[in-house]
Amino acid sequence: MAATLLRIHPENPPQNRILQAVEVLRKGGIIIYPTDTVYGIGCDIHNAKAVEKLCRIKGFNPEKANLSFICHDLSHISDYAHGITTPTYKVLKKALPGPFTFIFEASPKAPRIGGVRRKTVGIRVPDNQIILQLVRELGNPIFSTSVREDENTLDEYVTDPDLIFEKYRALVDLVIDGGFGNNTPSTIIDCTNDDFELIRQGAGDIEQYL
Repeated sequence: MAATLLRIHPENPPQNRILQAVEVLRKGGIIIYPTDTVYGIGCDIHNAKAVEKLCRIKGFNPEKANLSFICHDLSHISDYAHGITTPTYKVLKKALPGPFTFIFEASPKAPRIGGVRRKTVGIRVPDNQIILQLVRELGNPIFSTSVREDENTLDEYVTDPDLIFEKYRALVDLVIDGGFGNNTPSTIIDCTNDDFELIRQGAGDIEQYL
């Protein structure tokens, strides 16, 4: 069945449309949504079949896939990430919501991917009202990755929700049009050693929060 294109106002998302997207996730669907960086593609972290389908769509090996979680606030982070110190938490509180992916040691509550428990998790809290409200209503994070196929290629379609819909309409269940997106990914920061190690420079500048 072809995907639905759902247009949602980016600053004042109507509750009924957010709930429509949440229902798709709860039924094991794959959705595409705006973030504060590149449009993302994701599913409910607790639905193993949906996670496997997401990996197939993106060509990932589920046992090796490095998917991040999108959380709606810092309270969710402590559920799935282990060993967050007070100094680290203070930086997160200043930097989030924002265009960062923070890598932490995985807590025992972090779900398996492809039957494998991960040692680390990537955590995102994007500065985008659509995805934050969606995750809040869902009640738990979603697995997320970028719609981009190649980090080194500037593909026009990844910023235009209509072009994204044309590309993915036969693969996913819902595409949310929240306006034009960006083509710069999140900045990835490794916090597993109680430090802020820059792994990938993207849209966010972590130095201003340290």
